[in-house]
Order: sequence, then C-alpha cells, then structure tokens
Amino acid sequence: MASADANRGGPLSGHVEIDETLVGGKAKGGGAKRLTNKTAVLAMVERGGKIIAGPIPDASSYTLEGIIEENVVEGSTISTDSWRGYSDLRRRYTHGTVNHSAKQYVAGIHHVNTLESHWSLFQRAVKGTHVHISAKHAWKYISEFSYRRNMRHSHSGMFNLLVQAFALQRVRES
Repeated sequence: MASADANRGGPLSGHVEIDETLVGGKAKGGGAKRLTNKTAVLAMVERGGKIIAGPIPDASSYTLEGIIEENVVEGSTISTDSWRGYSDLRRRYTHGTVNHSAKQYVAGIHHVNTLESHWSLFQRAVKGTHVHISAKHAWKYISEFSYRRNMRHSHSGMFNLLVQAFALQRVRES
C-alpha cells in the first residue's frame, strides 16, 4: 500500500476510521480454505475527508500497524472494528472499537460505518460492472474507486486531472 504522500499530500489526522475486508475471488468450501483466492484490502478515511485504500499482504498486527503508522499522524483518534490486528494501536493513538460480532455498530464517537459503506459500494460496483477482479489487478480497481470518492465533490477537477494524465509517460506491466 502506497504512503499517504503519494495518494493525497500527507498523512491522515483528526478522527480516522480504519477497516479491512476481503475482495475478489469466489468463496469455495468452508473454513480458512474459502479465503485463499481473496485479496485483503485496507482503507483509512478521515471523518469528512479523504480516503486511502489498497491491497495488503495480510491483516496481521505487524502489517496493519506499519501501514497505519506511515499514514496516520500519531495522537489522532482512530476507530476500528474489534479485529485483533488493531489491538496495539492504543500506544500511539486514541483508539476506540466497535464489536460487530456483538451487533455493536456505534460506541460513542467510534464507528466504521463510513468504510463499511465504501466497501459495500465497491463490492456492488465490482459485481455490477466487472463481475470479477483478480488479485493482480485489485489495486487498480481500489485506487480508481478511492479516487472517485475523494473527487466526488469536484467533477470538473476530476475530469481535468484525467485529461492531464493522458500526457504522462506510460508504464508497461510485465
């Protein structure tokens, strides 16, 4: 996942929601085996601000904490679900959680509803437009969807940036 500087001009701050999900593939079988063809993705959004999202290698504490520390200003307020990968965030942040397993979706100022909505819209867009996305190209779909969300209030700005992108040198994939 790229750093915040490449995506929006700096790290997130204030009140930040963070959530991970699995995208792509088809659920086959039961247990952990059904997750083997899915891509783990993480998103972070400032309340009332920009989103940063992208694929991650796994949802372990080590991975999540590194990405969060790189993209969220220390001392910010963070809201997450109760996934164990977020358990050590209290050392650097004001951290609150919600427990979806207990049907808790809001706890005071803490919720991840903005991101739950983002992932829901993303999943519907994939099913409705692309039907399926591969792990190799998931970052492209996630980046485009995040870009569109970040630019949703500036349609002319989005168009102008798109036109400017045509002049950029192209990178070939192997």
